[in-house]
This record gives sequence, C-alpha cells and structure tokens, in this order.
Amino acid sequence: MAFTEKVLVTGGAGFIGSNIADELIKQGAKVSIIDNFATGFRENLDEISGDFEFIEGDLNDDGVLKTALENVSIVFHQAALPSVPRSVANPEETHQACVNATFNLLCKAREQGVRRFIYAASSSAYGDQESLPKLESMSPDPLSPYAAAKLMGEYYCRVFYSVYGLETICLRYFNVFGPRQNPSSMYSGVISRFIDALMSGTKPQIYGDGEQSRDFTYIANVVNANLRAAQTSDGIGLVMNAANGERISLNQLLEVLKDITGKTDVTAEYHDARKGDVKHSQASNELAKRYLDYENLIGLEEGLRRTIDWWKNSRFANK
Repeated sequence: MAFTEKVLVTGGAGFIGSNIADELIKQGAKVSIIDNFATGFRENLDEISGDFEFIEGDLNDDGVLKTALENVSIVFHQAALPSVPRSVANPEETHQACVNATFNLLCKAREQGVRRFIYAASSSAYGDQESLPKLESMSPDPLSPYAAAKLMGEYYCRVFYSVYGLETICLRYFNVFGPRQNPSSMYSGVISRFIDALMSGTKPQIYGDGEQSRDFTYIANVVNANLRAAQTSDGIGLVMNAANGERISLNQLLEVLKDITGKTDVTAEYHDARKGDVKHSQASNELAKRYLDYENLIGLEEGLRRTIDWWKNSRFANK
C-alpha cells in the first residue's frame, strides 16, 4: 500500500491524526501536518517515525490553509474537538472547530485542486438507535452538539462530491483507542482514562450504571480504513463505518482491564449519566468490507494490551 502523492493530515498532532501520519510516512507518502494544538500535543509529533512538514495554524485561517494545501492530492481531515461533554458545555466552540473548519477546508481543497478528501466522521451521528448493529442506511439522530456538528461535515462532504466532483469518503469512527490517546483530560476516551486510573492507583470513573456498551476500535484498524479509503476506486461519496464490530459494556471492559493489569481489587466510582451520551453502540462494517476491503486487524483485548504497554513507557506513567 505505497503512496507517491503529497498528503495533508489535519489534526496531525492529535491521537488519531499522528497515527495516520506515521503510517503514511512508512508507506512513502510526502506528509504535511497542520494542527493548532487545541487538543493535540507536540509529544505526539515527536513519536512519528519519519520526516514531515508541520504547519501550526487554524483551519479557519485562509492564509494558513493555502500554504498547507499546496500541491496536496489527498486530505485526511482528523481535526475536531472530539468530545460530547465539551460540546454540551460549549456548543459554539464545537461548531467553529467542526462545522466551520470543515466547510472552509473543503472550499480551499476544491480551489487548490485536491483530488480526495477523507473525513473523520463519528458514530455519535446515529444517536440511540433501537436496533444493533448500526447501519449507514439508518436515519441519523444526533443527541449532542458534537454529533450534530460531525454530521454536518458528512453532509458537506456529500455535497462537495456531487456538486463539485471532489472525491470524498466519510469514515464513522466508533470509540477509537490506542497509543497516544491522552488520558489526563475529562474529555478523553474511557479506555485511556481507565488504564491511567488503574496504573496510577486511583478509582476509575464511570458515568451512569456502567451497563452502557460501546464498540471499542483499536487505532490500527482506523488507520487501515483511512489508507484504504485513500486508494480505493469504489465507494466514493459514501459514509462508511470503521469499527471493531463488537460491543462490550463499560463494567465488562473494566473487568478485562483489571485482569490484564493485575489490579483486580480496584472498584469503580459511579456518577450520574452525562447528557448527550448514547446507551449502546455497535457497528456493522459490511460497507467498508465491500468498498474498502476493510478488515479488523487488531481485536479488543490485543489492542488493550498494546495500549497498556505504550502507557508504561509514556509521559503519563511518570507524571
């Protein structure tokens, strides 16, 4: 899966973006990264194994975008404010970072002659569907400003393909976890926070009764989906799930992590459920399998072990 074109990764100092950039460099791509460090970290850039061009700036800055998109053929748009609670607390901030930035990036990508645009969509667009697994044919039902903002990005991608011919593919991520995910924020993914709590000797925090379930997806699977979306000749203009395809409750997840880490005597601390959170989530990967030849490379337990191993050697273990 070699790349010969120049690519841009937005949000490339973030958890998912830096992992995508890392793999693109390994596959021979000439990589540019743009990030404003709203949620990204310079330490993530330090972990990327290879040369890349870095641009510090905001996607709502036209001058910065013109520079970032010069001679770029493929955009991997990962930049966002990825948090339901944060969007509930500050919807304006989320709208600016997700909707306005995505629209501006699409406009400038079209003007600069970008060929393909891969968009990091979100499973939160589904809301609380009664049936599982969640299929792309279901009507969206966003429950938070974040979900609505990410869904709006999908709609703009579809329009820019149908009206302007900019090749777009939207990948709906399902609870991605893995190395470089920051556990130190209340907005971080639950797996990173569980691992950090267990390894640091504090109580894991659960919002709700812990019986809510999620389709936790190891980062390598999402990276694989992005690279395949960049190279496919099929499925252009579509929205596709990118997930593990299985679900597990938070209570069950914590038990698995306790077994792996040996912290079997730890108990969780429960709080009221958060507004905007869905109860259950599980994806069907059939569309991605059909159009991208997508496969789940790393399962949940192996992904958890790899993430724990990374944490032990990370800056978070020595905080």
